[in-house]
Amino acid sequence: MKFLLTKELGRLAKWLRICGFDAEYAADNKPASVIVAALKSDRTIITRNHRMPQGRGVAIMHVKAEEAREQLVEVCRALHISPEPAAMFSRCILCNEVLRIVDKASIKERVPEYVFETHDRFFMCVKCSRIYWQGTHWQSVAEALRSVAAN
Repeated sequence: MKFLLTKELGRLAKWLRICGFDAEYAADNKPASVIVAALKSDRTIITRNHRMPQGRGVAIMHVKAEEAREQLVEVCRALHISPEPAAMFSRCILCNEVLRIVDKASIKERVPEYVFETHDRFFMCVKCSRIYWQGTHWQSVAEALRSVAAN
């Protein structure tokens, strides 16, 4: 399932990406522009904008919750989806691109020395070149996502 989120849902977009979902961010918040972009890329619109009209051949979900984790629970429940452990951390949280495993030696100069010495697997976004690894934050986010899935 692919999503197009309106500008007020930036944190939710990051959480959906962490879960492995294809979650684009709307460049323009005008309802007509968002609908056209969603139709072109076959995406479900997720918004808090209550002026966003229903219909017109595109699925639109209006989120009520204000906090990102609550929004994630709301979306998962309403759309009958849940974070799949194998898909978690597979997308860049900034660009939404799928991450690629990179050779450790190729990123030596791009990560802190301690990280390089203590980790063996690294991932890179092919669009923005951001480097990711399974640090301590990875486990805490995974636990948060498990609690979301349990709701």
